[in-house]
Amino acid sequence: MTGKADYMKLLILALAVAGISMFHYFTPLHASYLHDIFQRLYYIPIILSALWFGLRGGLLCSVIVSIVYAPHILYQWGGDFSMETEKYLEILLFNIVGGLTGFLSQLEKERTAELKKTAEGLETSYRKLKAQSERIMAIEEQLRRAEKLSTMVELAAVLAHEVRNPLASIRGTAEILRDDYPADNPKHEFIDIQIRETERLNRVVSEFLQMVRPRPSDMQLCNVMEELETIAALLTNDARNHHVEIVLEPSGKTVSIIADNEKLRQAFLNIILNALQAAPAGSSVSIAADASDSGWLKISFHDNGPGIDPGNADRLFVPFFTTKQEGTGLGLSITKKIIESHNGTIAIESLKGNGTTVIIRLPV
Repeated sequence: MTGKADYMKLLILALAVAGISMFHYFTPLHASYLHDIFQRLYYIPIILSALWFGLRGGLLCSVIVSIVYAPHILYQWGGDFSMETEKYLEILLFNIVGGLTGFLSQLEKERTAELKKTAEGLETSYRKLKAQSERIMAIEEQLRRAEKLSTMVELAAVLAHEVRNPLASIRGTAEILRDDYPADNPKHEFIDIQIRETERLNRVVSEFLQMVRPRPSDMQLCNVMEELETIAALLTNDARNHHVEIVLEPSGKTVSIIADNEKLRQAFLNIILNALQAAPAGSSVSIAADASDSGWLKISFHDNGPGIDPGNADRLFVPFFTTKQEGTGLGLSITKKIIESHNGTIAIESLKGNGTTVIIRLPV
């Protein structure tokens, strides 16, 4: 676009110089007042060229005007220096005006470019400072929230710890009372419900305490396939009760990572238990480990269950969120925390009605 504009400017200058020269050459000499006017018109293209193209443009245009105008003086006016001194001085003035105007125009352009560059630098600095200030404000807000949350977590942990002792007493008392009634007595059934709900509440409290007060990690060399085989063996009875088969796909090679065996086992256990509960009778839960990705171990857990409602996908790792009637809503939250403490990632892929796949990636 800039090149096209320059061509248009050059065309305008060329037409202006040619037109003024034509007026000079085809106007009779006795109309001297017209020649004086045409002579002054040459300053228009000279000044325009200087403004548009700087020092070089101004000088080049003034030289061209001088070359075009000189034959008119020499051949039409006779070339007598003593008589045409004014016209020769005008040629000198053409070049002075062209050079001076071009020089000043170039200085102005350079100054404008420098100011523009400075303005752009200030704008960039302003954007950076604004972004940094926004980040600082966000961090300060996060720190304030973290401080409040830390206080609330401590209070909740103390409260949960204090709740466990009465729960144990309630359960023990209920078990004693249950023995006083036969199995067909309605009170026996009510006490069973009380015991089950007490166990459920105790499980929620235990998992909550484990999440807010995790024990220190014991990092050591861990054979992931051996851990998966152990968990699959431990859950055989659970799988049989659900009429579901656990399929552990063989890995091409032994993969060991630095991890806390017990925590990692708990994370895998939470995922497989969820899969067993979601899988329909007669189906299977498949587990596969893949170390083909350089530097990472990928572990996949897949079930053929009903899948996850898209509206719940973003809430799966939120503490206490659950779609199961007897769920605590802490299993996946704890699992995510364990995986992230091992510098890994966890993701869930699911389509409604097409099963669910949980993918864990751990650094090798």
